[in-house]
Amino acid sequence: MNSASAAVGGAATFVWLGMVLAISFLEAPLKFRAPGVTIPIGLGIGRLVFRALNAAEVVLALVVIVAVATGSPGTAVIVLTAVAALALLIQLVAVRPPLNRRSDRVLSGEDPALRRSTAHLYYVALEVVKVLSLLALGCLLQAA
Repeated sequence: MNSASAAVGGAATFVWLGMVLAISFLEAPLKFRAPGVTIPIGLGIGRLVFRALNAAEVVLALVVIVAVATGSPGTAVIVLTAVAALALLIQLVAVRPPLNRRSDRVLSGEDPALRRSTAHLYYVALEVVKVLSLLALGCLLQAA
């Protein structure tokens, strides 16, 4: 992999990784523990934050993909890039819409305890896949 592509790809990968860790694994669970934050307020904040995170992720994914595509990468770099991008795509296309519908119902007054959603668990599982693939990808790109 050429050094310029590896440097750009590695930097974008680690920024992406840091954003996911900070938002998904720190901010998201902690906001519901803050005094006075009700479930509807937390959901409203979460929707805004995750919309912004996902937009930034799309931009960073495109930067990583372009850097990898122009850098003569090895197979492991290609696979890890694809895994991270595919996890994000699945989150955006298949998991976020049901989560949004559920939060719409809760925000309109439905008791959140009435119906549990497994979509949140899928989202978290994809976040773990994404974090692991980004960590490995970033390390490979920095070693290149």
